[in-house]
Amino acid sequence: MLGPFAVDTYLPAFTAIGGNLGATEFQMQQTLSAYLLGFSVMMLLHGALADSFGRRPVILAGLALFALASMVCSLADRIGVLIAGRALQGMSCGAGIVVGRAIVRDLFAAVQAQRMMSQITLFFGIAPAIAPIIGGWLLALIGWRSIFWFMTAVAAALGGLAWAMLPETLPGERRQPFAPAPLATGYWSVVSDGRFLLLSAASGIPFNAMFIFILSAPTLLGRHLGLLPTQFFWLFVFSISGIMAGAWTSGRLAGRIPRERQVRIGFAVLLGFAGVNVLWHLFVPPTPVSAIAPVFLIAFGWALLTPCITLMVLDLFPDRLGLASSLQAFFSGLANAATAGVIAPLAMGSVAGLAAASALLGLAGLLSWGVYRAGIRHGRWTGLRRAA
Repeated sequence: MLGPFAVDTYLPAFTAIGGNLGATEFQMQQTLSAYLLGFSVMMLLHGALADSFGRRPVILAGLALFALASMVCSLADRIGVLIAGRALQGMSCGAGIVVGRAIVRDLFAAVQAQRMMSQITLFFGIAPAIAPIIGGWLLALIGWRSIFWFMTAVAAALGGLAWAMLPETLPGERRQPFAPAPLATGYWSVVSDGRFLLLSAASGIPFNAMFIFILSAPTLLGRHLGLLPTQFFWLFVFSISGIMAGAWTSGRLAGRIPRERQVRIGFAVLLGFAGVNVLWHLFVPPTPVSAIAPVFLIAFGWALLTPCITLMVLDLFPDRLGLASSLQAFFSGLANAATAGVIAPLAMGSVAGLAAASALLGLAGLLSWGVYRAGIRHGRWTGLRRAA
C-alpha cells in the first residue's frame, strides 16, 4: 500500500509546496513523474534481488530506504531536492508491491491465488482512501513538511511489523544466482515473450484510465471544480472504493467463471463508463458529481480484471516469479510515468480532455488483450518455452 500512499498523501499540498519552494505547476508535476520513473526503474531489480536473496530482505531494505527518502523530502529547501527525494521514494517503495505478488505465488495456486490477490487489492485500497484526508489535515494544521515526516513514521512502523511478522517464503533450493549471465537470460526470457508484453499492457495501461484523475487532482478539483484541499478526499474515496469493490467481486468470482470471461467483463465496465464520461462532458458543464462519480466505475472495471491478468503473467514463469513480477510492474510504472509527465499535463486543460484521455488509455489496454487472445486462438504462442 505504500506506493499509492506516497502519491495520494501529498497531492492536497501541491499548491502550498509550489508556493513555498517557488516552483511552477510544471515543476510540481515532475515530482510525480520523478517518483513514478524511479518506481519503474527499480522494478527491474526488486524481483531479481528477491529471487536471489529471498523475499524478506528486499522488503525490509525497501522500507528503510523509503523512510530515508521521506526525510529528504521533508527537509527540502528547493524543488530540485524535493524531486530527488521523490525519485528515491519511488525507487524504494516498489519492493513491497513486486515481492508481495511473488509471495502470493510462492504460497498459493490457481483459484486460491486469485482470491488472495483480490484480497490484497482490496486492502491495498485502504491506504490511498485515507491518504488525501490525512494529507489535507496535516497541511491545514501543521504544514506541508509534516506530510513527509508522517510518511517517514509510516515506513518505520511497517518496517517494524515486517521485521517481527513477515516470514521468508522462498527456500534456498529455489533461489536463482545473482550474476550477469543468468540474470540476462532471465530478463530476456521474459521480455521476449509476446504474451508477457501484451498481458502487461492489458493490465498496466488501463490502470491509468483511473489514475489520470488522481494525477490531475490539484487541477481537476481545485481549478475546474473549485474544491478546497480538504475536499480532495472525495475523488480518492470514489476511486479507491471502486478498486475495493472490483477486487472484492473478483475474489467472489474466482473459480466460478473463467478468468478470460472476467477480464472481458472488466473491460466492458471500464470502457463503457469511460465512454459515457466523455460524451457527458462534451455537452454538459462539469460538476463535482459528474466528474468524480464515473471514476468509481472505471476503477471497478480495472480491479475486476487485473488480479486475473497478474496471475496469468506469473503463471508463464513459475521459476522466475520475482523477475516476472518486477518486469510487469516496471512496464506498468513506465505507463504511469508517461501518463503523469506527458498525458495528464496535455489532457488536464478540461474535464472533457481528461475523460477522453481516460477512455483512450482503457482502449489501449483492450487492444492489447485482444491481440493476446487472437494469438491464443490462432496458436501463435504454441512452442514458446517458459522462462528458465
